[in-house]
Amino acid sequence: MLPAKFLPLLRTICNSKCVHTSAFCLEKFQNPLWRTINVLRNDLRLFKDPGAILRSDLVQPFPTYVDILVIGGGAIGSSIAYWLKEKSGLNGIKLAVLEKDPTYAKSSTVLSVGGLRQQFSLPENILMSLFGAEFIRTLKDRFGSDADVYFTPNGYLTLASDVGAAQLLDNAKLQKELGAVNVLLSANELKERFPWLNVDNIEVGCLGLEKEGWFDPWAMLCLLKRGAIRAGAQYVTGELQDFTFSFQHEIEIDNVPSGTYQGIDEAIVKLPNGDMKSIKFAMCILACGSDSGEVAKIAKIGTGEGLLSIPLPIERRKRYVYCFNCQDEGPGLNTPMTIDYTGTYFRRDGLGGTFIAGLSPFPEEEPQTDNLDVDHQYFNEKIWPVLAHRVHAFNSIKVKSAWSGFYDYNYYDENGIIGPHPYYHNMFIAAGFSGHGKFKSFFA
Repeated sequence: MLPAKFLPLLRTICNSKCVHTSAFCLEKFQNPLWRTINVLRNDLRLFKDPGAILRSDLVQPFPTYVDILVIGGGAIGSSIAYWLKEKSGLNGIKLAVLEKDPTYAKSSTVLSVGGLRQQFSLPENILMSLFGAEFIRTLKDRFGSDADVYFTPNGYLTLASDVGAAQLLDNAKLQKELGAVNVLLSANELKERFPWLNVDNIEVGCLGLEKEGWFDPWAMLCLLKRGAIRAGAQYVTGELQDFTFSFQHEIEIDNVPSGTYQGIDEAIVKLPNGDMKSIKFAMCILACGSDSGEVAKIAKIGTGEGLLSIPLPIERRKRYVYCFNCQDEGPGLNTPMTIDYTGTYFRRDGLGGTFIAGLSPFPEEEPQTDNLDVDHQYFNEKIWPVLAHRVHAFNSIKVKSAWSGFYDYNYYDENGIIGPHPYYHNMFIAAGFSGHGKFKSFFA
């Protein structure tokens, strides 16, 4: 905290504007004293307006060199930035996050339904989700007393027919062994607990009793971004155009002839005004969500030779979310996120009679991904019949709105890709989470 005697001076500095264009003005702001004053001025502006940290009015010089460049500033990229800076401290690594759209209007993060669950079949997914639940529990300790992502702890209810019952039982056993708190319910037990549920063709259900539910993904993104910036990360608005490639003879890679390794250490960035600038980096992290596969091609991943001939198996997939009102008395306030064995899901949205629902299409039904238009007929033909069969009250519903968003779909195994690229010694990847409950992947 600054001593009170310095506040009048800083207020004067904050209210002043440089009107000089001479060499003296440039020299002045290169002087360490003036740089220090500039930092204090920005700190005072944050003290007066904490919300400014998420806006672009605190202009920093374009970073020409960073230790780590994170490409993508959504949930994954911002989480990476936060944790790296949280571990290294304000004066630790120099880190920048490159994000092409600071409004996040088309970001998968803010267009997701914000689910948190441990009901997975892979230990890695379960453990990451458990960590995410603990992170939510301790938000206020990290980000202040006003930190809130409006978590609704209603759990997930996963339903299985006789075809998938054995797999559901195996998954539930693994989840419990790793620390998840869930319960298996027979068809009769499901009907007793949830009278609104039609249990025809249901063999068993798994209900998460703790650490599952949903939250506001926009609020979570803001907290992560704010935390990263306060810890010293710099957000740069711009779009990656290219990398600079250079031979690095001192680096040896398996199956690459000695002296022929060609690495990357510079990103070419297009700014919003059209200017082109470059950022040198020691390490870069690819966290571009649904754009990750295409961005990887800029680094010759999938278009080069040898190891670089193998593409990053991530492509964009569009998913619809429909918001509807239930005319009859529908499921109660404690309704979990319910996933039918067909893949159709629904949950309450707020305290009124509003619900949201969705369903991933079959491969042959995948929609085009060049826009975010919504196919309303898809709801009528594919989703509503399942909803109406599973919940009698859903025979009388009215869709009031809908939106779509993109999955960063890993077409190899539909799980996140986390770790170093096998060719580039300084490129790491964190993408391809395929909509597996976006929150658990925030902390990859």
